[in-house]
Amino acid sequence: MRSIHDYYGELVFNKKVMEQKLSKNVYKKLAAAVDNLEPLDQTIAGEVAHAMKEWALENGATHFTHWFQPQRGGTAQKHDSFIDYGEGGQIIERFSASQLVQSEPDASSFPSGGIRSTFEARGYTAWDPTSPAFLLEAGKTKTLVIPSVFLSWTGEVLDLKTPLLRSISVLSEKAIALQKLIGNKNAKQIKVFAGIEQEYFLLSKEAVKNRPDIPVTGRTLFGNAPAKGQQMEDHYFGNIKENVLKFMEEVDYELYRKGIPVKTRHNEVAPNQFELAPLHQEANLAIDNNLQVMETLKNVADKHGLVALLHEKPFAGVNGSGKHYNWSIGDNTGANYFEPSKSPLKNISFLLALSAVLLGVKKFGGILRASVADAGNDHRLGANEAPPAIMSVYLGEFVNDLLDSIEKAGAFDETKVNEIILGVQTLPKINKDYSDRNRTSPVAFTGNKFEFRALGSNANPAEAGTTLNLLAAYGFDEIFNRISAKKEGDVKQIALEVIKEIIKETKSVRFEKNGYSEEWHKEAEKRGLPNTKNTPDALKQYFAKDIVAAFEKYKILSEKELKAKTEVKLENYIKIKDIEYKYAIKVINTLILPAILKQISKLAKASKNLGKIDIVSESINKNLNALVEIYDEVSGLCANLSKFVSEAHGEVLPTAEKYAAEGANFLNALREKIDVAEDLVADEYWPLTSYQKLLNAF
Repeated sequence: MRSIHDYYGELVFNKKVMEQKLSKNVYKKLAAAVDNLEPLDQTIAGEVAHAMKEWALENGATHFTHWFQPQRGGTAQKHDSFIDYGEGGQIIERFSASQLVQSEPDASSFPSGGIRSTFEARGYTAWDPTSPAFLLEAGKTKTLVIPSVFLSWTGEVLDLKTPLLRSISVLSEKAIALQKLIGNKNAKQIKVFAGIEQEYFLLSKEAVKNRPDIPVTGRTLFGNAPAKGQQMEDHYFGNIKENVLKFMEEVDYELYRKGIPVKTRHNEVAPNQFELAPLHQEANLAIDNNLQVMETLKNVADKHGLVALLHEKPFAGVNGSGKHYNWSIGDNTGANYFEPSKSPLKNISFLLALSAVLLGVKKFGGILRASVADAGNDHRLGANEAPPAIMSVYLGEFVNDLLDSIEKAGAFDETKVNEIILGVQTLPKINKDYSDRNRTSPVAFTGNKFEFRALGSNANPAEAGTTLNLLAAYGFDEIFNRISAKKEGDVKQIALEVIKEIIKETKSVRFEKNGYSEEWHKEAEKRGLPNTKNTPDALKQYFAKDIVAAFEKYKILSEKELKAKTEVKLENYIKIKDIEYKYAIKVINTLILPAILKQISKLAKASKNLGKIDIVSESINKNLNALVEIYDEVSGLCANLSKFVSEAHGEVLPTAEKYAAEGANFLNALREKIDVAEDLVADEYWPLTSYQKLLNAF
């Protein structure tokens, strides 16, 4: 049996392969572009393209594709073969520098939020050399995959990767400027790291056969709570069943071949729910890898007679699935700005980094919520397994007490500055997990990183990553300006004075207690913190003038691009809800109502036949009347929902708001009645596989 070392990264055009295939000079220039975010030297593109093609052909590839992340969600690709005409008209295999660096897919059918007209079809992909090319396998076919950005022909953003790369760049610029100001001469470039934990459900294909709502909507539209769900708490970290373990082993194998360092696998809280987590990597690569993880889960599940669900809330009454985006900032020296050190200067950096995050959440917490807003996640945020929609920061007892002590300190003189610096020098002696984790906090400090827990399972993490970077860039920029404005005195003393100011200013976003409690919702309202409960309300944050100004100032998205992105998200929300409502109507009319009618008919016949037995007749008639009432109510509500869907469409935002309010009320009312009917209709008539069978099929 091969060890992991034998096959790890075998499908990736990584540095090891580059070093073998490229000349020393070209390899050095390409490595600099990858490691230091330097512009790619166009003179080396030809040699890189040739080496990449030769490696791909050696490994059996016949096609190449630029792989990108459209705003609609998921990933996209258009495959082209390597074949071309040679000088004599014969077929040869060719892959040029221009083909590597840029491709021109038809962009007409991608949502653009009005950035361009439908008839303006041109868009182009551009190679992102910071994320390595890899091979995609499908049976005996292999394709060279080139991670790329996606832009309109006139240069506007049409994807989710471009804003992420821009946000990393501006964060590096602002953080390095602050480091230079406080005397750090060694830091030249900031690196942003991410570790993205992925939750998912596994279901038996056989059990899903009679759940047509799952393949269409990704979740169950109806379903009564199972007698045994997650209340026994026996699934979390429980023994992994053999067939699931075989699935997990193949997932790990495929991910290792793609150079994705998956580390952890375990049972999650809900029945048939699981989680995997990788080692931390630079954020851009971690996000690209997470998109591959989601595809791999689905593909491997299919081979094992399973269905992998990535919907945020596939079942009512049991936990939904999310991602935990572990985020940290470091520099070229290896320093982690969220990790205490024995160095006084580094601990000043630690406090400044914390302050930058607090400033960012205080100023732009609303868009942090908006970055994870979608139809699926609306079912999950605020439930028992996910943080509330209120964006707050949990620091833990020790760090929280440290900030309080700095806030309470009197005027800073040289002695006081030295005391504080000596105080923070004790931080490394504190265990990284000194404070308990707060699973109810959306932004929790966990020792040497922040854990952003509000992402939905199916989300592209690039949006959350972009927003966290923007918040931190704003914070570092604001701190730089404040320190620069105080021209006289020791820079460390001035930095601590600014930190003290920020600690006072940002107390409203610090919360150390139970984020699920009703008291917190009331308290958050008093503090003026946004609490947007659904996607349309959350996305309105992007229309605020200060939000638009920030995206433009830091050159992440122009006002036009930001408005377009928001419109795409709103349109996507409407489409998802529209599919759910229309399919609910179809399931009700073609499956649910006929099943209820069969049970009514059977009970009516039984009532007639057993009419002389009063006790039996009374019981039968009670159920019969209940079902007749439910049948009438479901029929009426279904007709109302159908009428609503046919009349709801108009301008994007008002339509989304209607779908979030009125449409959801109709579907919830229908579900309530139908779930009652499920317990009154015989199993032989009920057309949908029950929750009990879905969640206990293997």
